[in-house]
Amino acid sequence: MATKEKAPKETPLMKQYNAIKVKYPDACLLFRVGDFYETFGQDAIRAAGILGITLTKRGNGSESETALAGFPHHSLNTYLPKLVKAGLRVAICDQLEDPKMTKTIVKRGVTELVTPGVAMNDEVLHSKQNNFLASVYFGRKTIGISFLDVSTGEFLCAQGNEDYIDKLLQNFSPSEVLVAKNEKSTFREAFGEDHHTFFLEDWVYKEDYAFESLTAHFGTNSLKGFGVEELQEGIIASGAVLYYLGETQHNRVQHITSIQRIAEDAYVWMDRFTIRNLELYHSTNQNAVTLLDVIDRTLSPMGSRLLKRWLALPLKDANKVRARHEVVAYLKDNNSILARIQTQIKQISDLERLISKVATGKISPREVVYLKESLDAIVPIKQLALESDNEALKAIGDSLHACELLREKIKNTLNPEAPVAINKGNAIATGVHPELDELRSIAYSGKEYLEGIEQRESQATGITSLKISFNNVFGYYIEVRNTHKDKVPAEWIRKQTLVNAERYITEELKEYESKILGAEEKIHALETQLFDQLVVWISTYIKPVQLNAGLVAQMDCLTGFAQLAIENKYVQPLIDDSFELEIKEGRHPVIEKQLPVGTPYITNDVYLDRAAQQIIMITGPNMSGKSAILRQTALIVLLAQMGSFVPAESVRMGIVDKIFTRVGASDNISMGESTFMVEMNETASILNNLSDRSLILLDEIGRGTSTYDGISIAWAIAEFLHEHPSQPKTLFATHYHELNEMQDIFERIQNFNVSVKELKDNVLFIRKLVKGGSAHSFGIHVAKMAGMPQTVIQKAQKLLKKLEKDHSGEALANVKAQAKDELQLSFFNLDDPLLEEIKEEIVNLDINTLTPVEALMKLNEIKRMLVK
Repeated sequence: MATKEKAPKETPLMKQYNAIKVKYPDACLLFRVGDFYETFGQDAIRAAGILGITLTKRGNGSESETALAGFPHHSLNTYLPKLVKAGLRVAICDQLEDPKMTKTIVKRGVTELVTPGVAMNDEVLHSKQNNFLASVYFGRKTIGISFLDVSTGEFLCAQGNEDYIDKLLQNFSPSEVLVAKNEKSTFREAFGEDHHTFFLEDWVYKEDYAFESLTAHFGTNSLKGFGVEELQEGIIASGAVLYYLGETQHNRVQHITSIQRIAEDAYVWMDRFTIRNLELYHSTNQNAVTLLDVIDRTLSPMGSRLLKRWLALPLKDANKVRARHEVVAYLKDNNSILARIQTQIKQISDLERLISKVATGKISPREVVYLKESLDAIVPIKQLALESDNEALKAIGDSLHACELLREKIKNTLNPEAPVAINKGNAIATGVHPELDELRSIAYSGKEYLEGIEQRESQATGITSLKISFNNVFGYYIEVRNTHKDKVPAEWIRKQTLVNAERYITEELKEYESKILGAEEKIHALETQLFDQLVVWISTYIKPVQLNAGLVAQMDCLTGFAQLAIENKYVQPLIDDSFELEIKEGRHPVIEKQLPVGTPYITNDVYLDRAAQQIIMITGPNMSGKSAILRQTALIVLLAQMGSFVPAESVRMGIVDKIFTRVGASDNISMGESTFMVEMNETASILNNLSDRSLILLDEIGRGTSTYDGISIAWAIAEFLHEHPSQPKTLFATHYHELNEMQDIFERIQNFNVSVKELKDNVLFIRKLVKGGSAHSFGIHVAKMAGMPQTVIQKAQKLLKKLEKDHSGEALANVKAQAKDELQLSFFNLDDPLLEEIKEEIVNLDINTLTPVEALMKLNEIKRMLVK
């Protein structure tokens, strides 16, 4: 008969641990035991690996043996960030009562659940970046999204199609994304596997629940005041965010004072390919310099975070853009005012995160002093702005809140040298509380008092070496060397015998000890109470401080733009109401900073309009600088519409509402797609989303397939853009010099080439854009410069000559033949019944609802009618 296996014995501590762990199965539980945070089982194995701490066993060899790893509780701020950055959710389980006050097991409970998206810990957060928690809700036709940075109180929501949500996820780079469990596969199919996701129960994503959660939090009857009431899917996503805050024990969130709409129509549209291709703030290449790296001259964390937002969402409103330019121009021309504002901004700490810590009750006395000093530094900025000649600056000065009462209260309540933690003592200033002052005089006059006892007893007993000391076991005691043991008075009580001495206590010392130790405890309790009251009082100033933080961030970005313009000779762009883009002597902002000292950047002019020069066809060899010209054009437009000055001699432009780029190969082989497939997907996205104010930059379209296919596709795309009613401004870089023929056929296509100078056996890249097409591609010259073996170069030259002789004009002939076939219809007899049938097919087409694929299928159908 088989014996029943015994269940392992559970100690009371492990029983308590397991009961708490069940409630947080997907979190790493840090379990406070005495002076340590311990982890058990699988948590211990993971934590030991991430933190590099020793993995041991609890109850080694017993039935209840389990893995164990821990660290001292005072090292929490060192180890917690490492766990969170590794993507773990961490439940912090603390002792909820004093172990001395209980004879049974200490009560414990989770006081905070820290996840990548809801961290408040300074070591987890990056001062120059937001730490967003996102939530995504899939509606029937629209996807809702919400972003919350609990460390700053910024709460945003939006909704739109898959492309728009993907772009926002890329722009805001959330640390954690919440999704309903039943949408797990939908989310991954739409947005990939790269996001750190957490899946919530489906019932959380319900409209009524979300609406009630948001209105209860903001204390309103509706959401109309926030301008989000019609964003049904966005509201549902936002409700899930608030639910998650409650679940992670973040219940003190009064610093989340509003929710803002990300207005899609207010900002320049850039699809995810464009954001990636232009390397605005991320790069796939290691050690690559991004545009943000080059333009960030901000001096505060708030400014740095806002600059990234401005770069992700450039403005489309010409008046707002001009207002920013005017402020930058004023600061650039008034160096002394610029310098004084910058000096003040340097003294401002992270106001957004400090006031959030006030709301959550996690602020230290020293941080409250930083808050006061930051508000002090704002007063001169307010004054300088109000005295300026610029209306936009005056408006900022007018809106800045001086917070006199708040600054005065902090100044009068706290010591200027307040400690990093309230339990360190001496946080509250003298004169704030009479009882506290009295207790301090008892506690801190102890040294003189003890010296008095020591002197008196020494004289009375004749023991000259007598000394009074303190330890945690006996408290205060008198130590007497053995040589003077016989002089000790009878009323002294012996407490401890040492090798060379004896230790005693007296009634007077015991009385003093209880008085002084009682005073220290009371001081700590009183300081804590007074500090907590101050923090609650400060929390009534959350909104004005947040407003100041936002305005300081704007000032920081604008002074940064002025500094950038001074350092790099950037100019103010002229924004008009035209559809034109005229850049004189433009430079690439990133490349020019990477050139060796003394090497001049080769500048280039670009002019585009919708009347005569809508498409510039740029030919020229690889390495000649075609891609740099394309990118610099986009970056100049972006910088201008962010409100910055630009790297050029002059720029005149109408507002651009969409920027599309197809630049460089970007294989997506991990997703099973070839270079060519990726290229076609990206190009299709451009062709389907055009507008009359779009700027399109296409680089080497069609190179991922055979030459003839490539030329055909490139030709067809250029023709499509030319014939499109929107007539979008386009730069089209190609090494297919056959496309130069298009200038003769299409009135708004103009040929330019990146000039090169041919030397005897070599080629010199001049990197200057000049009118006219390029004759050939210099591909073999580039191979030679790359160090290709001489035999390979010679063989390539022979083959090239042969191919040019055998196939000259063949590629273009194919393209032209195809065009001719399509035009054959015009030679049909007008009375032909077949033509009548085709005419009926075409007339009945609804062009406005036809997709490109349907159009091709219909064309194919008509072609079959002709061929049969």
